[in-house]
Amino acid sequence: MIPVVSARDIPSLTTAEMIEVDRAMMQEYRIDLPRMMENAGRSLASLTRSNFLGGSVKERVVLVLAGRGGNGGGALVAARHLCNWGAEVTVMLAQARDAMTPVPEHQLGILVEMGVRIATQDGQCTEFGGFDRADVIIDGLIGYSLKGAPVGPAAALIERANKSGAPIVSLDTPSGVDAGSGDVFEPAIEAAATMTLALPKTGLLDPRAAKNIGELYCADISVPPGLYARFLSKQVSSVFSESEIVRIGMDLDACL
Repeated sequence: MIPVVSARDIPSLTTAEMIEVDRAMMQEYRIDLPRMMENAGRSLASLTRSNFLGGSVKERVVLVLAGRGGNGGGALVAARHLCNWGAEVTVMLAQARDAMTPVPEHQLGILVEMGVRIATQDGQCTEFGGFDRADVIIDGLIGYSLKGAPVGPAAALIERANKSGAPIVSLDTPSGVDAGSGDVFEPAIEAAATMTLALPKTGLLDPRAAKNIGELYCADISVPPGLYARFLSKQVSSVFSESEIVRIGMDLDACL
């Protein structure tokens, strides 16, 4: 069972603070992006299997929506693990493969070698298939780098996902929700659950975003607790002492 941590007992991070955490992880502690991405993706796959596929992925259909950056890369790692565990996985990209940043593109190359079905889009918002069969959809389209409302293929994929009827599990923040401010743009994913990384983002505790976030979880990406004290003057206890994934108990009045 995933342990519950009250939102009032765990610090939250602004977007600027999360950017600094990522910088310090890579430049000061030499914990690079592929390592963080692997931790995030495996936890996302585990949460999806345990909470949305009944504990087994056998004969289950998973649709993974992936953007060009780190959020998409984490979703692609989750796709690999779910495929390895026996799920039928299809990946839909919101961009052409050559528009992806290097580390997510590397993750995509692994999936291509494995024979996972990949659908790429060229910016023409035509027809996207695969939604009708999905038992669960993983949302890795847009992370905390969101600036304004989603457009183009990403917006079309968000709309199709919301209309599909399948539960959606978002990585870090639902695509279309500003993780720092809590602003909800149109369109925005309406997730059954959101698995954020390291610590909750401030916007995910905003009541305005509750409908889009669903159940809120937090996953360990191996940030040393001392990093928070050293670079952000935040004291963080052993949040993940019982599990690499915790559920955030949302006492919204206490979070305001």
